[in-house]
Amino acid sequence: MKKVVFFVFIIFVTSCKEQKTKLRYLPNSNAKINHLTVVMPEKSWAGALGNKTRTLLESPYEGLPFDEPQFTLKYLPPKVFSGFARNSRNILWFVKDTLARFQLSEDMMAQPQTVAKVSGEDDDEQAYFLEENIDLFKAVLTEKERKEKIRRIKKSPTKDRDLQKRFNISLVYPTAYKTVKDTTNFVWIQKDTPKGHMNLIAYSLPFSGLKGNVKKRIPEIRDSIGKAYIPGRLKGSYMITEKAYRPYHYKTQKQGRLTYLTKGTWEVANDFMAGPFVNYMIKDNLRKRWMVIEGFVFAPASSKRDQMFELNTILDAVAFE
Repeated sequence: MKKVVFFVFIIFVTSCKEQKTKLRYLPNSNAKINHLTVVMPEKSWAGALGNKTRTLLESPYEGLPFDEPQFTLKYLPPKVFSGFARNSRNILWFVKDTLARFQLSEDMMAQPQTVAKVSGEDDDEQAYFLEENIDLFKAVLTEKERKEKIRRIKKSPTKDRDLQKRFNISLVYPTAYKTVKDTTNFVWIQKDTPKGHMNLIAYSLPFSGLKGNVKKRIPEIRDSIGKAYIPGRLKGSYMITEKAYRPYHYKTQKQGRLTYLTKGTWEVANDFMAGPFVNYMIKDNLRKRWMVIEGFVFAPASSKRDQMFELNTILDAVAFE
């Protein structure tokens, strides 16, 4: 491929620009969470550029038992990219131009909206600029979708204060979630879905509870909690960490606190149930404890990406009081 000059343009709305945009009307954007409209010529979509785009953006969502794409792509040819179609919240737009570049813009045709415009003289040049900037683009999309999910949740947030009373933490989650178990050191909150349920649990551990090999201790702790508090459908069955699926472990921080983030798959001992989970173990020096919050989904024979994205969004926004 011929040599190209590398340009990346990121256009964010400044305070001055905000004053100007108040004078023009922008319709509300639309789209499901983690959906992306891709605009390019039909020949390109059926060729190498389309294949490259699908490969880069349909990579698996992390932590699910079966592969599901990180983003759902909706293809549109340029000739129909007008009117209501331009109100999509996330757009990837390929344009033939002598100036090769990758350009990120906010609220171009609707609000809130993220538009990535990839331009170049041919498909090879456009594919190059997309691949060079894909990590940035996916990071921006993920953060924007997280904020959009929080905005939607806050339309009808729960008024329950079980977590504040029990652990001095708060999570913002929809009213559809109801507390199903509340004991001295364990709270279980559940939301029914058409084909299963979504769950949030919280409990605390003393500092000594996580001593030793963290990657080994986390599944052991989960299994003991499952045996004590989370029964299966059959007598003597309970939730454990799936043995055949190695979890993802990350060392990070949450509100300045050391945090171990684990994503993996749960199963039920002595029964046939399984699904994905995400677990945060947060060091709380003030109260000399590990605060544990977790989300898990039971949804047999159905997609779990959007459900886990919701749980991740709720847990990621935990606040300590």
